[in-house]
Amino acid sequence: MNKDLPTRRSNCSVSYALDYIGDKWTLLVLRDLLFNGKRHFRDFLASDENIASNILTQRLKQLVAAELVLRRPDPDSRRSVIYEPTAKAVDLIPVLLELIRWSGKYDPQFRMTAKLARRIEEDRDAVVAEVVARLGAKN
Repeated sequence: MNKDLPTRRSNCSVSYALDYIGDKWTLLVLRDLLFNGKRHFRDFLASDENIASNILTQRLKQLVAAELVLRRPDPDSRRSVIYEPTAKAVDLIPVLLELIRWSGKYDPQFRMTAKLARRIEEDRDAVVAEVVARLGAKN
């Protein structure tokens, strides 16, 4: 058993999902990877939420172990690595969009535009396709 993978608490599908993505920092790393184009460790550290480097290191290890993220040498810099989402992570885009839509509806400080909220609500599949196409263009 991989020590970086969580211990399964039950056979419940919600519990399984939460074991892998139910942590604030994990979701924010996935957000940055899938929506904000971040690929390097230093990029994730620069996020507004100020994740500590030791927590980021652990979350990236967990995401790699869970096969949500690939870690590979940066072709532009031999001393760096880049992180890329796998198909398994890309499948979480609709889930994250729903979290974004929900926050836009209930958080009075949320900065989502009305246009984006409407697009997610009316044609989530098109928004998902745009995000996936943008990810494909980066690879």
